[in-house]
Amino acid sequence: MAISDKARDFWDRISPRERRLVAIAVIALPLTVIVWLGLSIHDGLVSMEMRNAKMRKALDVIGDLKARGPAQPADDIVATMGVDPLSLDTYLTNAAQKAGFTLKGTTPRNAVTRNGFVTNSVACSVSDLTIDQFKKFLQEVETASKVVVVTRLDVRRDFKSKEKLDATLEVSTYSKEPPVKGDAGSGSGSAAGSSSDKKGG
Repeated sequence: MAISDKARDFWDRISPRERRLVAIAVIALPLTVIVWLGLSIHDGLVSMEMRNAKMRKALDVIGDLKARGPAQPADDIVATMGVDPLSLDTYLTNAAQKAGFTLKGTTPRNAVTRNGFVTNSVACSVSDLTIDQFKKFLQEVETASKVVVVTRLDVRRDFKSKEKLDATLEVSTYSKEPPVKGDAGSGSGSAAGSSSDKKGG
């Protein structure tokens, strides 16, 4: 027997009162499902908006840090800058510890010498960080030393948890270009030559 025949047979066997109840249930069930779906979607949108608000705050902080850019060191910084570059690996490890996580490691880049300054850079990746952890880490990196800046930043949400972030960044530090040793040697040689000439004369 087909399903339609069974339904018709059931409908014929029930009383008029039961038929009214069945009709009401047929109408009420879809409405109940629609209301439930609407409430679920609303709650989901509220949660998404809260996550987006947190994300926007984090991106505002990140945008502010990036807006500073890898500019040449200011004059007051240059006055106190040495020729020995800062150890970025140690520097970033300390910043991560203050932010409440452990940095897995860094990848050094080739040093670049330009306009009398040497730029040393490293790349690193962080994952599964809360927005507050990432914000504190960036602030520590940017403020603990005046000769360190974030020169590249790529932030994305963690696929496992929408409340957390993954990021890849490049951090650079500046130092003065050390004097060329050959210049000092040639000067000493000239002075020695002059002294020998005087003795010979």
